Amino acid sequence: MYIIIYICLHLYIHISHFIAYLNLIDKMKNKFLFPLFCLLMLYGTVTTAQEAAPEDHSYKPLTLKLNDSGSKFVRFIIWHQQWLQTNNLAVENSKLQVSSMARRSRFLAYAQISSRFLLLTHFGLNNLSQNNLDPLGNVGNGSQLFLHDAWTEFMVVPKKLYIGTGLHYWKGLTRMANASTLNFMTLDNARPFVQWHSLGITDQFARHLGVYAKGQIGKFDYRLAVNNPLNPANAIGAGKDFGQKESGLTYNGSAKPDADGKPTGNTIVEGYFRYNLKDLESTTLPYQVGSYLGAKKVIGVGVGFFAHPNAMYRAADNTHESVMHVAADIFIDMPLTTNDCLNAYASFINFNYGENYVSRWAGTGSVFYGHVGYKPSGSKFMPYVALQAASYDGYEDPVSGLDLGVNYFINGHNAKITLEYHQVKGDYRDVPATVQADGKMSQIRLQTHIFL
Repeated sequence: MYIIIYICLHLYIHISHFIAYLNLIDKMKNKFLFPLFCLLMLYGTVTTAQEAAPEDHSYKPLTLKLNDSGSKFVRFIIWHQQWLQTNNLAVENSKLQVSSMARRSRFLAYAQISSRFLLLTHFGLNNLSQNNLDPLGNVGNGSQLFLHDAWTEFMVVPKKLYIGTGLHYWKGLTRMANASTLNFMTLDNARPFVQWHSLGITDQFARHLGVYAKGQIGKFDYRLAVNNPLNPANAIGAGKDFGQKESGLTYNGSAKPDADGKPTGNTIVEGYFRYNLKDLESTTLPYQVGSYLGAKKVIGVGVGFFAHPNAMYRAADNTHESVMHVAADIFIDMPLTTNDCLNAYASFINFNYGENYVSRWAGTGSVFYGHVGYKPSGSKFMPYVALQAASYDGYEDPVSGLDLGVNYFINGHNAKITLEYHQVKGDYRDVPATVQADGKMSQIRLQTHIFL
């Protein structure tokens, strides 16, 4: 009887808190109250965790052993990332709106049943929101699961050379182009997605169909891929120029024959090469860790490229031009004292699509991106700042991005909450000129993230 009364009292308290939060949202009359609401939620989570008795959050990975020693296995990973975000606060006299979104809902499985071969399957959905929910979940593509990765890999030379084929994520250019979504140091990959420059342009959500080679030789590791592009008719904008100046180019060269009437533009070559000055990082899977939270000492210096010959087409004279991007970056993630962590990353990318051309995420010109975060010793909080600065030939003014945020690690990356202020200036791809915001996007975003 006492147990029932105890449970009812706690339910009443939590329901009362929830109703109070809803009332607070309903009373929000200016954009500054939403961050306060997010902080109250974060504070409530922290204080509840502090008041509760210590609990062991550790668990054994979801693994199916295929032999007694466990050397043959199937590993399963499941994760959800849920967002609450405001509308564009930079729009003058806009009424505050807060919307929820399933940013990612994923399931991944990979099997290592021999040292000589590996099989991986990854499916899920992205960006499920009120705007693309389907009444019965069987018509619109927003509510549908789709294939992210599906590849087979064979060992040729132990550690030094592995070759795989299929729909894969072994990408070139930068570390962040290969970022894992399980353990970002920031809330997400920086937008505009210059690191994922080919997303929906030549690939399916940052994955290409093709062949890759990867390996590790001492402190050096590499990944190299030869891929086929997405049919330009299915690409975001069908390859159109998003710039403010006339380039005369369209990113649909693979659908246009050359001057001799022969097909062209059907091959993409990309690669990333890295030297590890401290601890080595795993190259079993392509997904690059955002932060080890002090568990490793990592300094990685890398260079990369992305080449798509004859990818661009100029209708005026029926000619093709090639795409060629190059980049260099550095990643640092290590403890400075005991139980703390410094995380820093910087990349410089030179994009070349052809004179004055601007793609959906990048454009001919150069982009600098950098972020830094620090988790104090023994703390569960990690504040961070991220900056992006881009200069495109096809834009009159530069594009800049700013993210200010803080992670609260309930159980490392397995369970965390991230609050972030997100801003982009001068980008009319996200904010059309018809919107009274001067090409500026300003949002508050809250993410809850759990993976097993």
